[in-house]
Amino acid sequence: MSEPILRFRGGLALAFLPPVIFLVMCVLFFIVFKAFDMTALAMGGFVSLLVGAVFARDYGKFWEQVLKGIGSETSVAIVVILFLVGMISAMIKATGVANGFVWLAQDIGLSAGYYTFFVFIAVSVVAMATGSSIGTMFTAFPIFYAAGLAIGAPPALLAGAILSAAILGDNLAPISDTTIISSSSQRFRSRSAVADIGGVVRHRARYALTAALISAALFLVIGQSQTADTSIVSQFSATASAMPLFMLIPVAIMLIVAMITRDIFMAVTVGLVLGSATGLATGLLTPAMIVGVKDGALSGFLYDGVNSMLGTVALVLSVFGIMGVLRGAGVMELMVDKITSGKLSSTPRGVETAIGLGVTATTLLFGGVNSAAMLTFGPVADELGARVGLHPYRRANVMDCFALGLASVVPVLSAYLFIGALLTSGYEAAPALSTFDLFPVTLYPLVLTAIMILSVITGWGRTYEAKDGSAVTSPQPVAAGNPAN
Repeated sequence: MSEPILRFRGGLALAFLPPVIFLVMCVLFFIVFKAFDMTALAMGGFVSLLVGAVFARDYGKFWEQVLKGIGSETSVAIVVILFLVGMISAMIKATGVANGFVWLAQDIGLSAGYYTFFVFIAVSVVAMATGSSIGTMFTAFPIFYAAGLAIGAPPALLAGAILSAAILGDNLAPISDTTIISSSSQRFRSRSAVADIGGVVRHRARYALTAALISAALFLVIGQSQTADTSIVSQFSATASAMPLFMLIPVAIMLIVAMITRDIFMAVTVGLVLGSATGLATGLLTPAMIVGVKDGALSGFLYDGVNSMLGTVALVLSVFGIMGVLRGAGVMELMVDKITSGKLSSTPRGVETAIGLGVTATTLLFGGVNSAAMLTFGPVADELGARVGLHPYRRANVMDCFALGLASVVPVLSAYLFIGALLTSGYEAAPALSTFDLFPVTLYPLVLTAIMILSVITGWGRTYEAKDGSAVTSPQPVAAGNPAN
């Protein structure tokens, strides 16, 4: 182990002060204040750095390491991608895709038993299109939950379907922040590049879609056990329309481009161009809704998309600053050395187990905020997996799926469940739901965790990095290259 760059008054333990303060802020904002605000979390991150700097023996070197972490190739890539995909997400919201699915449910005449199943499928598509789990929840609950209550769908199961679909979309969408973070934190050793998002998503689909199919079947079976009214109330007819469903065409093309080209920048460009053209042609968009001026201020989905990501970008920068401090103090290297000297590090299965347990613990510490957890644990997973030759796709997927699994829906900690409980309140026809009511019916993350445990045990989907960077099914000599900095 090399000599650490940073030293602290009071020893190495003080290097953990910034992440501990950040964790306290996460608990304070999400659990105590119920303020689900990424900008608030980012503030907590930067405040933790200000406090931590006081205990550094060399104040200047502390901030050098902070800036080194923020200016890393991974950090910059994530920031740029987040701004771009924010525009796509804002475009989907502006065109009202969710209202198209409500129209479809009305037109088909779904009963309450089938409605929960339908909601899981429909919200999954919306979440895939927007790439934002929390954004999807705030969009979907007022529409799908309210409509479901009107036809007698069971409240807890209905809320669980929306939560599950939001997490599924976050897990699988190429434009979601968690997909971007999990991919960008894993580097090829055969060439100087981070894992491409298209390849990661293509390899992840086997786990996510299997969990989605099982979850959908369970929602259908459980929903069918309920009896209720057979029509959707007319109050939702005013906003329901088939026209927004046309926006699924450019979204589908964008996803295909991302899968084939493995180039998220090209995919976003195609999505924005085709989506804008489709929106204008169908009347869902006007030129002013793309970019314009309203009441003396800039407006439009392009502006809104970038603006909506500012809080998340600030969070990314603060977490990478904290990571820079931990790396400068030698904490990350020490952590990897400790794990690799143990029994788990001797086999690929053991390393995957360590990655799963590590990111699960980190996600729990961050109150279910899996993006922050993967930003923190990603470099550890990268170095651990590379030492046994695991392919970057596999490392990214083991980490991402465990982070979006059980760890994200623990009732006493989960930001998802707290938001879900908040969004189900205020409806006279429905009882108040607690996080403990939502936990057993938020099926997708529970099923996904079971599938990933089986995948680690059996080796299903395990791939290794070949000398040319391709994914192969048999172990290869570890490619030459420096570990991630």
